[in-house]
Formats: sequence, structure tokens, C-alpha cells
Amino acid sequence: MNKILLFASCLVFTAIGYTQTTVTSSFEFDGVEREYKLYIPEIYDGSEPAPLVFNLHGYGSNNNEQEAYGDFRPIADTANFIIVLPMGLVDDLGSTHWNTFGTSSVDDVGFLSALIDTVYAGYNIDGNRIYSTGMSNGGFMSYKLACLLSGRIAAIASVTGAMTPVEFDACITNHPMPVMEIHGTADETVPYEGNLFFMASEDIVDHWVTFNECDSEPVVTEVPDTDTDDGCTATHYVYENGLLGSTVELYKINDGAHTWPGSAYVTGTTNNDFSASQEIWRFFSKYTLNHLTSGIETNAAPVEFMMYPNPSNQAQVTLSFADNLEKTITVHNSLGQVVLETTKALSTVQLDIEDEGIFFVTINQNGAIHTEKLVRN
Repeated sequence: MNKILLFASCLVFTAIGYTQTTVTSSFEFDGVEREYKLYIPEIYDGSEPAPLVFNLHGYGSNNNEQEAYGDFRPIADTANFIIVLPMGLVDDLGSTHWNTFGTSSVDDVGFLSALIDTVYAGYNIDGNRIYSTGMSNGGFMSYKLACLLSGRIAAIASVTGAMTPVEFDACITNHPMPVMEIHGTADETVPYEGNLFFMASEDIVDHWVTFNECDSEPVVTEVPDTDTDDGCTATHYVYENGLLGSTVELYKINDGAHTWPGSAYVTGTTNNDFSASQEIWRFFSKYTLNHLTSGIETNAAPVEFMMYPNPSNQAQVTLSFADNLEKTITVHNSLGQVVLETTKALSTVQLDIEDEGIFFVTINQNGAIHTEKLVRN
């Protein structure tokens, strides 16, 4: 398969000044040093858990280019979320990539899950508000995370990305998955109508509409054509009333190319009638993972508990509650898999967690929930 079709044109970007913290770092995963970049807005002070947004670059691109091209920094500066920009590894053709085509052995799902754990270790992250978006191959990877890391991802958005037929057929998601697709009808790199290698944009949207049990007929709005010189227009489709409030949205860029709407860097027929970055955050900000997985209203008062020791170097961990009401305790590992679930009516509960790693302990009591991270080392 000619993967050069997913090449994201290399761009020269002018540095923009931000009063924030930018962290460039790496860690070893599967015997390879994996790089990433964090954008921490000045407004973040760690006092409250912050959402985390993955912004994934396209094929042949890198995280610096993606940071500037699909720019979320001005939004994070006011909305107070952390942006994580990982780097894909180089494939056999010499280009950076995310493994979404079945032609690579790189475990990018495992790497991105481990990257969540790494960011958790240094920052106060809201585990119920982790999202993924990306350009082209980064959009493909966001769909892959929706299928294989749904226990940690609350919603995804793809810009000029799609799904391969193999991953489309094999996709398994353990909760309603809010999805936004933004795609140009004149995209020659990842065709809107699909081809032998890529699913059509509308077929992908239909899949998620059906999976989430949304209304089959969308609310359709023509985006005001505020820039009549950009060579394209946009139509917005919203499929509402899905399970647990989930929706699916499609921005169809009529005559648009393989580009990021609203970007400051125009590389082809780019829609300037709206900002993809602003719309993606508007979409993400509606969803929390705990609501999508349990159906509990997000404004329910959380149940408080103490968990100790944490971090723990032993298998037995104690949960202490202020009452002995019945409660359901669920423990997920870092891949979102349930490793323990029990219902108790006690003020003190002992958990046995044999394996080492990062876990998430969720208490559901009378419709109120609370989640805490547990580190076993």
C-alpha cells in the first residue's frame, strides 16, 4: 500500500510567544525512546483536575508542526486544559507515522496509554476528560484510540482522517463514543468518498451514529460563508439524542482540500469560515467518561473515600468510607480493562491488586460516583 498518500506537507512555522510552560521530554517504551511535548497553559495551577487533549500529527509531519498547524494553545489558555503532542516513530519509508494501516509493528496504543500515565504522574489530570484529535494519520489514530482505548478516551475528533476497512470492521468500544469528523470533499490524500484503503467519511459517520443510537436524521446547518475568497464552504451535520447524551458531528467542507479549517497556515483550499480547533474543543467539553460509561449524571455529588497506602508496594489496599452504605467498587487498569468489581456495604473495604501499574478505583454509591488513581509499584 502506498502510504505516501497520507503525507502531511512539511511547513515552516513562525514561532509564536506564549506565557505558558512547554515541556519536551521522552521515556522508554517497548525498548524505544518515545518523545512527546506538553503545553501547560499559564492558567493551570494544579488546584483542580485539568482535561487532557491529544493533538496527533499527520504522516510525515511532527508534533511541532501539528502544534502550530492545528493550534489549540489560545483555547487552552482560557479553558485550562493540557495539550499533549506525541511524536510518531519513523516507518520503513523513512516517515513519521502512527500505526493504523497494519504495515507496522509499533504499539502506538500502548505508548499513548503509557503517555497518559506519565502525564498523570506530573500533573493534576481529570481522568474523565481525556480526548484525542489529529490531522490525517493523527485522525486515523484517534479513531483507533476510540476502538482500542475507549476505557480512557471520552471523545475523539478527526480532521481529514478516516478508518481502514480492517479497523472499521474490528472496532469494539465499551461506551457510547462521541465523534466529530471534519473532511473536505476535494481531499485527494484521504478521499471523502473513500477508496480501496480508506472508508468513506459518511460511512464512518453512519457507523458511529448507529453505534451510539443517535437520531438517523441530522440537524443540518450551512456555516455562514464569511470568507468568500477561500474557495470552499462548510455544511454542519449534528446527529443528536444518542445513548447517554452522545452525539456525532460532521463538518463537510464543500470543495475543501486535505487541510485544517481555520489554520493560520494555508497549504491548499482551506476553509476559513470556522475554526476546527474551536469547534473540536466545544465538542469535547460536553463529555465526561464517567457519564458515558455509567449513565450517572455528571452533576451528582461525588462520594468521598480514602485509599491507602497510595502509592502502594503491596497487593492489599484499603478503602475507608464515612458510612457503611452499599457501594459498587470498580477497578480499571491503564488500558481501561476491569480488573476487579465488587459490591460492599462496609465502611472499610480491602482490595487485592496483585499486578503493578496505574489503576483507577471508581466508587458508585446511590448514583454518586468518585474516581481516584492508584499507583501499585
